[in-house]
Amino acid sequence: MADGHRYLQQSFSTPLPAQFASNNNIATGLLLNSLLNHFIADPSAAQQAAAQQANPAHGPANQNNRGMYGHNQPQGHNPRLNGAAPGRQPNMPMFYNHVPQQGHPHQVHNAHHQVLQAGHSAHGARNDLMSHSTFSSGIMANASPYTSNNLQNGHSVAARGGPAEQPANEHWQKQMRLKEESDRAHSAMTEQHQPHYYARLKAPENKGIGGALTAGGTNASGETEEEVRRRPYQVEKRNRRQDWHNLDMSGQGLRALSSALFSYDFLVELYIASNRLTFLPAEIGKLRHLKILEASNNLLSELPPEIGMCTSLEKLLLFDNQIRDLPHEVGSLYKLDILGIEGNPINPAVREEVVERGTKSLINTLLEQAPVPLPPSPRKPIVVQEDVSPSLERIKVMTWNILCDKFATTTMYGYTPTGALSWEYRKERILQEIRERDVDMLCLQEIATDVFRDFFSPELAQNDYKGVHWPRPKAKTMNEKDAAAVDGCAIFYKGSKWILLDKQLIDYANIAINRPDMKNQHDIFNRVMPKDNIGIICFFESRRTGARVIVANTHLAWEPTLADVKLVQTAILMENITKYAEKYVRWQPLKDKRGIQIPQSVSVESDIPKPEMPEPGPSQEYRSNTDIPLLVCGDYNSTQESSVYELLSMGRVTPEHSDFGPHQYGNFTRDGVAHPFSMRSAYVHLNGTPDELSFTNYVPGFQEVIDYIWYSTNTLEVVELLGPPDPNHLKRVPGFPNYHFPADHIQIMAEFVIKQRKGEKVKGVIHGGTGGSSGHGHGQQDGGGGGQDFGSGS
Repeated sequence: MADGHRYLQQSFSTPLPAQFASNNNIATGLLLNSLLNHFIADPSAAQQAAAQQANPAHGPANQNNRGMYGHNQPQGHNPRLNGAAPGRQPNMPMFYNHVPQQGHPHQVHNAHHQVLQAGHSAHGARNDLMSHSTFSSGIMANASPYTSNNLQNGHSVAARGGPAEQPANEHWQKQMRLKEESDRAHSAMTEQHQPHYYARLKAPENKGIGGALTAGGTNASGETEEEVRRRPYQVEKRNRRQDWHNLDMSGQGLRALSSALFSYDFLVELYIASNRLTFLPAEIGKLRHLKILEASNNLLSELPPEIGMCTSLEKLLLFDNQIRDLPHEVGSLYKLDILGIEGNPINPAVREEVVERGTKSLINTLLEQAPVPLPPSPRKPIVVQEDVSPSLERIKVMTWNILCDKFATTTMYGYTPTGALSWEYRKERILQEIRERDVDMLCLQEIATDVFRDFFSPELAQNDYKGVHWPRPKAKTMNEKDAAAVDGCAIFYKGSKWILLDKQLIDYANIAINRPDMKNQHDIFNRVMPKDNIGIICFFESRRTGARVIVANTHLAWEPTLADVKLVQTAILMENITKYAEKYVRWQPLKDKRGIQIPQSVSVESDIPKPEMPEPGPSQEYRSNTDIPLLVCGDYNSTQESSVYELLSMGRVTPEHSDFGPHQYGNFTRDGVAHPFSMRSAYVHLNGTPDELSFTNYVPGFQEVIDYIWYSTNTLEVVELLGPPDPNHLKRVPGFPNYHFPADHIQIMAEFVIKQRKGEKVKGVIHGGTGGSSGHGHGQQDGGGGGQDFGSGS
């Protein structure tokens, strides 16, 4: 989860016209003065309007030109394009005098309003419609969520004259109030010729834009304190300030929305009501932070499936359009409180569900009864290095945060159907993926003790895997049942190819509070100690070549406010890798490897052939700790701009680094932190290519790379990488997990070769002396000929 829901506000600093900045209406979107040209789908329409203003005589001849505006917009002498005063430049002024458009289906506003007053207030129409059918799962059995009955404006004939009934539920009453507000806005913009109704309405609210959380608990971008908190880093450190988040384009007679609008992906509120829009473009899905979309009083007949990408939506107002059905993707809008559908010829079953049980119930039904989407194209292997000598030792490594079951809740992942979110489904998909990848070293995060012991260990044993696991330290304080559900980190390895020589638990908090230079400092106790993140270090030897390798796996703190803690945890990890690597240089060679037990990876009944035991090679010699091949994997909850990335890639972080802030961490903040290894992230080889990996964590509001496979460049070379997911599949996928991606992170995988060392020496095989093991955890050790044991160590 760590990872799940670390919402990111994509903010940019967009320059604004001075006349808007002066009246503090920036945030409400009175931006058409300078931006309208960007939003005109057909620029020729604006040019024609400008020409007509310059030459009124040409007005009648161009009455039938259909551009962005309605065909009845004012022509002739002294027209006001977008509210332009006579003599001002076209497209520059703030408002647009919009005459009533006889072709608009809602220009019978007064009559329609009387029907609403007579019918809706009595609720006869609603109750009559509700009585004719009940909403059931059978309604959505076909490809469309509902089957439209083509009833005009969502009313049956009998409903229009039905008797008065008791008021509907509170949700529907709220919808009716919003509908009346929409009617008032439409009247103001069409009859009184005052566009930008919502900008005017909100102008007093937007004085003093920007800054910290408001009294209502949200900041300028509309994020709650919880959303701000649950991100892997602080937004202000990577993005410039963005002071406006709302845009009002209502009452402009727009026929289409230009793609330029959707480049403003920081928008939180968008008002496009009372226009002549017949469709919403698929690019609407780019507005991932949108919370309010007001599109009432248009000519919309359907919603694009990409609307499901706007998972931050809380209000989707579509009053008085021509919509009959809703796409299943609307079910992804799990935060939606109000779906305004009144005044549409909507499927009666849809209307009944909203009237009787509310928007939330409809959204849940659409989500749960949506068909399983087609699978994406398989992720392709990408060759990085060709013509690799077959004599070199190869090692394939994969790391994956598999999303612990206790974190996979419908509250956190409301856009995921419960069938795809259930652990019974996800664990089988995860296991299938692991078996298909068939790696040598598998690093998993968020794997619970009972899941390791009872599921993955016995299942993967059939595929020649043995494993090491440690839970988070808090498991020590719990009873056996509760401790079994605590997640941790695990390393699985191919038992027929590798021998485990040593394993170590790195308990960051425990190590930090016992350091002489830190144990008396408040920040250690207040910030580092409360986080029970861990790392694992394992030391292996190849059965065939005798090459030895260190593999580390970790899962760091996720909170954006704890960048200093993540840096301290990474520094402790690298400090311990350095220490143990010095120890491993002096590690004794193994005795006869033939005597070390090969895991019984297949049962007698299994048809899977047992792996052939390679001809053993003697243990290799290493002169220094940096000579041993090193792989450091895991979920770091840190992007490429972080101090964690800087430390791992550059080998040093100065004590003045901003991530330390005012905090004190002994020698780390006095001298800085460093490690002796030359390391690189495996996936940097794809940077700047079409196959560049753009994310490893994919949830609404956050898609970034925060998982890594680091390797020592002097001892290892990348030969192949697992490519990114199919981008076409993601166009309608708001976040993971789903049926095809069983965790909120994707797995990353790299294949390496161990470089040939100059003057390489080989230690002779001696009898006596074995590999040792330290630490307490789950797993087994092979150095002393240990057998297969997935129980608890002592």
